[in-house]
Amino acid sequence: MNQLTNLQFALPAGSIDTYVQSVNKVPLLTLEEELELARRLRDENDIEAARRLVMSHLRFVVKIARGYNGYGLNQADLIQEGNVGLMKAVKRFDPEVGVRLVSFAVHWIRAEMHEFILRNWRIVKIATTKAQRKLFFNLRSSKKRLGWMNQEEVNEIANDLGVKPSDVLEMEKRLSNYDASFDGLLDDDDDDNNISAPAYFLENKSAGPEEIIETAQVDTENHDALFEAMADLDERSKDIIAKRWLAEKKATLHDLADEYQVSAERIRQIESNAMKKLREAIVE
Repeated sequence: MNQLTNLQFALPAGSIDTYVQSVNKVPLLTLEEELELARRLRDENDIEAARRLVMSHLRFVVKIARGYNGYGLNQADLIQEGNVGLMKAVKRFDPEVGVRLVSFAVHWIRAEMHEFILRNWRIVKIATTKAQRKLFFNLRSSKKRLGWMNQEEVNEIANDLGVKPSDVLEMEKRLSNYDASFDGLLDDDDDDNNISAPAYFLENKSAGPEEIIETAQVDTENHDALFEAMADLDERSKDIIAKRWLAEKKATLHDLADEYQVSAERIRQIESNAMKKLREAIVE
């Protein structure tokens, strides 16, 4: 059954009209054919039966997707999401319940499209609870005009949807907002149009040229002082510091204790004394 979710019904790279024409050519199933295929899928895990069930209902996904044109999202993406819902419906369809597959699948198809719309319609989610989702999808179709609603319209919609008037007003406010570019319109030649972008109001904490030069000079001096101090260490201390701090694969105190045939505590003392000398040399 897991193979069903791996079936691919990708849209062609060309025009979406080509895809619509293709799915409309797939013949519809009779009730008897649908029941037979559904039973083969349920009883025998027949993936070919699942493919035929899905293919014969792709046209309905297109029809449902067209109902969401007003959200400004890519129609092909909506259809793809609806196809995912259709495949989930086919997987769960019980032919003995007594309903046609299209009636059962429409809820799964809409659910996937709703999730896609809520993920992509705004950068910031505007509907997270079940009540907000219901309000989001119904408010757009319930509004009688493009402007802000009056209190009578708010109360009417709230009553129809079974929510509070304050919830209707809050969702209308969210629907009226829009996403603004953080950096402004980069392809606009008029700098005056970009000056209000949020990025212009942030403090620039990056280092200036003089700070970059000064930092680079200090790093160079510290680097030279470190290697000069390393050269003054005895060979054992130098080797321990190199293996403990400079090697790609750092040695442990016990590794070095075995190598020098001393205790791990003695290696720690040598390392501590060597690090103290290095710090003093760098400070000077």
